[in-house]
Amino acid sequence: MRGPGLPSTERGRRLIETLPELYRGGRPADPDTLFLSTPDGTRLTYGGLDARTAQLAHALHVRVGDRVAVQLEKSVDALLVMLAVVRAGAVLLPMNTAYTPEDVSFLVRDAEPSVVVDAARLVELVALADAMPSTFDEPDVGPDDLAALLYTSGTTGQPKGAMLTQRNLATNADVLREWWGFTAGDVLLHALPIFHTHGLWVAVNCVLATGASMAFLPRFDVDAVLAALPSCTVMMGVPTYYTRLLDEPRFDGGRLRLFISGSAPMLASTHEAFRARTGQVILERYGMTETGMITSNPLHGERRPGSVGFPLPGTEVRIAADGVVEVRGPNVFVGYWGRPELAETELTADGWFRTGDLGRFDDDGYLHLVGRAKDLVITGGLNVYPVEVEGVIDAIDGVRESAVIGVPDDDLGEAVVAVVVAEPGIALDAESVRAAARDRLAGFKAPKRVELVDALPRNAMGKVEKARLRERFS
Repeated sequence: MRGPGLPSTERGRRLIETLPELYRGGRPADPDTLFLSTPDGTRLTYGGLDARTAQLAHALHVRVGDRVAVQLEKSVDALLVMLAVVRAGAVLLPMNTAYTPEDVSFLVRDAEPSVVVDAARLVELVALADAMPSTFDEPDVGPDDLAALLYTSGTTGQPKGAMLTQRNLATNADVLREWWGFTAGDVLLHALPIFHTHGLWVAVNCVLATGASMAFLPRFDVDAVLAALPSCTVMMGVPTYYTRLLDEPRFDGGRLRLFISGSAPMLASTHEAFRARTGQVILERYGMTETGMITSNPLHGERRPGSVGFPLPGTEVRIAADGVVEVRGPNVFVGYWGRPELAETELTADGWFRTGDLGRFDDDGYLHLVGRAKDLVITGGLNVYPVEVEGVIDAIDGVRESAVIGVPDDDLGEAVVAVVVAEPGIALDAESVRAAARDRLAGFKAPKRVELVDALPRNAMGKVEKARLRERFS
């Protein structure tokens, strides 16, 4: 199914297919136009952005196609390094700041980046950049050149790098800035992490594509968000952000024209409470690492709670016979790094990407996600793959086996819960199991709760019936 399309003023417009072209089109004529501000008083103009990314691009000393891995806490310098990678025509590999050294080692071995930028390397880069020219001759990049390598796990638990091209990222951002009505007058409240597609390729690209500005917060903090809201017009977040704002009596919605939510499903109760408090309906959308944004509720028109809206212009969505959502379009990635064999399982014979999500269209063309074929848990907007957590828990002394599930959570969207069976004759302590898992896992992957049971439910083929576990422990 195709969406309703762009407004008539946009139909027939030439497709923007590279990030440099996207950014040039949105660059304000006045270099003193504000690009971002931070709570500590930092203010960066578009002219300053241009000069500093030029210096950092020189300092990085990378070429078109080189991979650059970045694991940095969110900061202005971290964002500038990432944008300098793009400007140099290299391939950005952003890494979650919660990744363990083992996680990082795997990604570095697999992607073989030319440069790895961590906190220590950032200090060196910043110092080196100070002595570099403030102009940079950007190399020619084409629509099919790789722009990003974004790692995501699968049901096997082994991370795999989704290869996103210039076309994938630029066309998606170009559609989004129009679909969501971004203009140069917008100010985005940016509290998302920038190692994630949502915070980087969606949020920042919408700003750069229109010459808008943003209030750039180091993390989501209710007090900081409330302080920034009066100067903003748009907010992007995950459901957790909105539940935490609703817990704060001072929050009234401010003067924002648009609240956008994604990266995890939002409970209907959150929608209802938000509308009652602010008079606004949160706009939910749907995307994936491999595809960018796929669907969105409309800017003008009915936004249906429980729905992720219509397919975006240029993107086609269909529901396969087994209920899995399939998608194709210029936003869909070109494959997994070093894993060509996965094309046979992740793509259909006629070239559609199988998302692993189960969905249906209602009579008016709105897409509703009804479950996941894969056992992915999305907690606070971050992906947790049960098999990885299960492997850690199963290695704990006294544990016979485990099953990890996601259960609805008002704050996080979903909470990670481990259902554990002890070895015969062993008396396990649930909190001790949770603490042992927390020591070996990134914080967002660690179980929020451990339930001890005598046995896991299984079907006739011996497969654990996680649906029954979710029903029991939700």
